[in-house]
Amino acid sequence: MDPRKRVTLGLIVGNRGFFPDHLVDTGRTQVLSVLAKAGFDVVALDPKATKFGAVESREDAEKCASLFRRERDRIDGVLVTLPNFGDERAIADTIKLADLRVPVLVHAFPDEIGRMTIENRRDSFCGKMSACNNLRQYKIEFSLTRLHTVAPDAPSFADDLRRFAGVCRVVRGLREARIGAIGARPAAFHTVRYSEKLLQEFGITVETVDLSDVFGRAWKLGDDAREVREKLAAIERYIPTAGVPREALVKSAKLAAVIDTWIRDNGISATAVQCWTAIEEHYGIVPCTVMSMLSESMLPSACEVDICGTVGMYALALASGRPSALVDWNNNYGDDPDRCVVFHCSNFPKSVFQDVRMDYQDIIAGTVGKENTYGTCVGRIKPGPFTFARVSTWDTLGLIGAYVGEGEFTEDAIETFGGHGVARIPNLQDLLFQICDRGFEHHVAVNPSTVADILEEAFGRYLGWQAFRHPASPYAG
Repeated sequence: MDPRKRVTLGLIVGNRGFFPDHLVDTGRTQVLSVLAKAGFDVVALDPKATKFGAVESREDAEKCASLFRRERDRIDGVLVTLPNFGDERAIADTIKLADLRVPVLVHAFPDEIGRMTIENRRDSFCGKMSACNNLRQYKIEFSLTRLHTVAPDAPSFADDLRRFAGVCRVVRGLREARIGAIGARPAAFHTVRYSEKLLQEFGITVETVDLSDVFGRAWKLGDDAREVREKLAAIERYIPTAGVPREALVKSAKLAAVIDTWIRDNGISATAVQCWTAIEEHYGIVPCTVMSMLSESMLPSACEVDICGTVGMYALALASGRPSALVDWNNNYGDDPDRCVVFHCSNFPKSVFQDVRMDYQDIIAGTVGKENTYGTCVGRIKPGPFTFARVSTWDTLGLIGAYVGEGEFTEDAIETFGGHGVARIPNLQDLLFQICDRGFEHHVAVNPSTVADILEEAFGRYLGWQAFRHPASPYAG
């Protein structure tokens, strides 16, 4: 799923016969207008199909559910809106009969002081409780607006919709994800072991390809092949390459062409690539720039065949619509308990950097030679807020665990190599304790956005993962 895709909502407009009908008619029109302006596509009953296109009976529920089933491939989530009290049974029946298994947002219109007569009183404040009660009885998971009742044109509701759209993209995107494992896990990295079967249980498929296959295809490409020339030009447009040998650039272009073809042929959503140190020893470059370009194009790519790290990167991209990076929690920052240094060699997407250039990889160069390690992206992460996330398959427990949170990249002084930045995170020491105590890996996905609430909701409520928020969420959702 493209993280920038427009979200399509199935709309259920609640009605109850002895409450004012005109509120349903005008409320439906208002909600549709708000959704259109917010960039949503909508599947909704025609006003000719039921009274005002609302549901207030079993017959209405069957009509709406039938429509939703016909459009199930389009629908990413369901919005329940209550212009009046609504019929809780019809709402729950619609969602149950449609069997879409997508996120559901429940919204209720507010009453207005001075318009509380029998002709204008909504009672949606109360009706929302009844609707949610029935959804719980039916074991249907749902999300709530921040305010119990809220006008559709209120800024708060716009934020609710933005958040819910992110939840829909994460849930659908992960349930359809195809993660490419390019090469084997580096032998020394037990920390990136994972369970394909647990991931598959939640719809995440892992496709594998051996590095020998990738190298073989790359070696068959001539230096002047059209796809190689196009990739070489794209690399030189993407990142400053002064001082990098042309041979290394051509090798990077060939590798990029082969990986792009494999991704396209196999419908891959994101990748994780073997690096240490097979690619350097047997192909003669580091793949960092190739991976950086993939991540920048919203096809996240992680180091060291860290498949679960890739899942975190992809989830963040789905939530935010922006490229993600994978970093190490790497160093303390002096004696500041709420700051640390994050680092990788690196393959961060260009938009994450404050400044960036291509160079050789300092660490691996000491083992395989500088000439075999060109292609890394060197620079500092730009300052600003960010969200972090880690996903892990807890194989022995048969569970998927995750943590999410937010912090900021600072302008604090740091001089080092690779891709790096200084992060400030409230109560960082508690987070580090939880990472170690629960056995999470040292890699973490980061994204220059504030979407921890979206991931917390998607992971915990709809995917059923054991997800925790750092620090504890101010809104239980």
